[in-house]
Amino acid sequence: MLKVVVIGLGYVGLPLAIESAKAGHSTIGLDINLNRINNLNLGISYLEDIENISLKEQASSGKFRASQDFSEIKQADVLVICVPTPLLDNHEPDLSAVESAANSITKYLTKGQLVILESTVEPETTRKFLVPLLEKGSGLKREEFDVVFSPERIDPTNKKWTLKNTPKIVAGLTNKASARAVDFYSKFIDNVIVVDSLEVAETAKLLENSFRLVNISFINEISIFCQKLGIDVNEVIAAAATKPYGFMPFYPSIGVGGHCIPVDPLYLANKAREVGASTRFIDLADQINQEMPGYFVGRAEEKLGGLKTKKVLVVGVSYKPNVADIRETPVEFLIIGLKQKGAQVSWHDDLVKEWNGEKSATLSSDFDLAIIATPHDYLDLTKLGNVPILNTRGSI
Repeated sequence: MLKVVVIGLGYVGLPLAIESAKAGHSTIGLDINLNRINNLNLGISYLEDIENISLKEQASSGKFRASQDFSEIKQADVLVICVPTPLLDNHEPDLSAVESAANSITKYLTKGQLVILESTVEPETTRKFLVPLLEKGSGLKREEFDVVFSPERIDPTNKKWTLKNTPKIVAGLTNKASARAVDFYSKFIDNVIVVDSLEVAETAKLLENSFRLVNISFINEISIFCQKLGIDVNEVIAAAATKPYGFMPFYPSIGVGGHCIPVDPLYLANKAREVGASTRFIDLADQINQEMPGYFVGRAEEKLGGLKTKKVLVVGVSYKPNVADIRETPVEFLIIGLKQKGAQVSWHDDLVKEWNGEKSATLSSDFDLAIIATPHDYLDLTKLGNVPILNTRGSI
């Protein structure tokens, strides 16, 4: 079996490391967060998808351990980079974590190792950014190590589509690199698909989430239209979804969040600007997505006849139901907008617990309005009593 090092133990890296260990690979997870490393080695998971018992089993078997020691890289057959690729303040790609990971690798990179990048990037990043960094820092030629891009496809808490049964795209700098990646991933992923080039794989990832952004933003516009007419948009979607072809249901919300949908399309748009191509659909979808929190501030203002001094409870602050992840959550802009209108805003989310220096408030009847932003399954809305509710998920 292989010796595997996974760099970055977040929502992508940790599940990958655990599945690699389950497949029998000797797997080390590297991270710069010492508290996270200590907890993982004690069998304490911080992700909804990884149970403590599963973590403890792999740790006790000796197949998995977490570490801060990047010199572990020297002994690896396979290195997998799973670090964040967010946006800068100007909404351009932030590759600082990829660059840092690459620089850490180059100190210990040896001939014959396979380096896989799973972090979402623009087309040509693997070939023109990562590979030169590895060459320059290690002193090796690109022919002396193998490089692959394989975009992550992780949907936290999705029980139907897991790491194992979600098809995995791989593309190598060479055919040999692709074959090595297939050999690695196929030990714990059912369907591994080789595509023709690094750029095809990079662009496919951006297309997947641009498709989702455009359609979610579109359905949010339809939701506003239905609200104006007094129609329940969810009933409209259900009716349309009875068509067995040519339609895919998307659902309204306060906007998209997380590490993929609001970010990846802007990586595509940035590259499009660089090469002189148009991305008007993406630009408009991004604009609509950013406007949704303000729309619901307006709805709240209408519902109460003004927001000044009104006590408003925002229910759910993570970016999607049943996870504690608050990255790029649109709820932040909802709360900012409410406060700008003079509302006294509290929030409730027992998965997140603490956020922006505040703690989750208790569900109670002591509010003028409750706004359902992220409907976690655990919520018992009867605790709100007779508090008026504004549901951002499409109710009239």
